[in-house]
Amino acid sequence: MKEQQRNKKNARVSEIKQIRMGLKIGQHDLEIKLKKIREFLSDGHKVKIMLVFRGREMAHQEVGFELMSKISEMLGDEVVTEQKPQMAGRNLSVTVRRK
Repeated sequence: MKEQQRNKKNARVSEIKQIRMGLKIGQHDLEIKLKKIREFLSDGHKVKIMLVFRGREMAHQEVGFELMSKISEMLGDEVVTEQKPQMAGRNLSVTVRRK
C-alpha cells in the first residue's frame, strides 16, 4: 500500500496545454509563443498549438499549413508531433510532446 502512495506522489500529471495564435502573427510574437511552448514541454506537458482562421483567411488554408510547418521547424528535433496538422472548423491544430 505504501509503495502505491509513493508512486502516486512521484507521478507527474501531464496536462495538455493550449496555445492559440492567429494566421497573421508577427515574427516577435511567434518567438514569444514558441518560448512559452518550450517552457510547457520542459515541464512535461503536451502542447496543442492552434491556429485560428478569421473571415476570408479560410480561403487560404495553405498559408496556415505553411505557418504550422515553420513552427515545427523552429521547435526543432526536441519535439514529436503526435498527429499531422488537421482542420477542425476554423481552427488548424497539432499536438506536440517532448521526445
